[in-house]
Parts: sequence; structure tokens; C-alpha cells
Amino acid sequence: MPSKTSPAASLDLDRYVPALITFLANKMSAGASRLYRDNFGVGIVEWRLLALLKVEDAITPNRMCQVIGLDKAAVSRSLKYLQASAYVHFRSDPEDARKTIVSLTESGNVLHDEIFQVAIKREALLLGDFSAAERDTLIDLLSRMNARVGLVNAYDPNSPANTQENSQANSPSTDC
Repeated sequence: MPSKTSPAASLDLDRYVPALITFLANKMSAGASRLYRDNFGVGIVEWRLLALLKVEDAITPNRMCQVIGLDKAAVSRSLKYLQASAYVHFRSDPEDARKTIVSLTESGNVLHDEIFQVAIKREALLLGDFSAAERDTLIDLLSRMNARVGLVNAYDPNSPANTQENSQANSPSTDC
């Protein structure tokens, strides 16, 4: 039986934005994780948590998951490692004892500052061929895409609203 897919139905991975972003992020994360583990004893997830805590200290693990987009298990494992290494400490939320607040320790701040220098150099190398205006445009475009992730992740091709939208998109237009 012949396949119902045609070559026209395949992704052009050189132009499919989700793939381009994923490929870039995976390669950057793998390189950073290797570099940070070899030089600082932490991986990319730990670095992301340190960086977030430097910007927004005294937050819950749940907040970390929301901001970074990692699952709770990965955040929990990394926080346990950072706590055992004395880079973060935990305390109960004074407003809700059921919640835990995470903060950087002094050694966590020092580690952050060391890795920060390497991370900024890596970013400079990545963006070395971009003008200041192109960097601003890239940041704007990425921010706008990030703002739409909720909408994208909520998309369900089987929902009645999307089924109707799809059938309208596939019917001939009568507009002039």
C-alpha cells in the first residue's frame, strides 16, 4: 500500500524554527555542561539554578521550575547536589511553613560569579558575528516566541475549536 505522506509533507530542518532552536539549545547545553562539570564540578542544570538564584534569590523550587521550564525531578536532584555542596541552603517560608525557600550561600555566590565569567564569554563567542541591533532584534524575537509558548503548548489538534479552524483553513477561500 503506498504511503500517504509525500516528500512535500516532510520538515525542512534548515527552516523549521522549533528544530533550529532545539538543535542550538541541545548543542549549547551539552558543551556548557561538559565545560562546567570539568572546571567547576556542576552541570548545566545546577548552573541554571545558580544563575536564577542570583537574579531572584529566596524562591521556591516550584518557582524555579516555572521560570526555567525544567521538571520538578531535575530541579530537586540538582538542588540536593547544590545543598550537599554547600552552594544553596533551604529554609521554611515564614508565610507558609509547607513551602521551602532556596537561597545561595556565600560559596554559591562565589561559584556563580566564576561560572558567570565563562558563560558571558561563551555568549560573546556565539553572538560574535551579530551587530548590536541584530542582538536586540534576536532578543526581541526570542522574547516574543517565549511569550507564545503557553499558547503553543495548549494547542490540541483534536479540540473542537481547532478542528473547525483546520477545516476552514483547508477549504477553498471565497474571499476576493
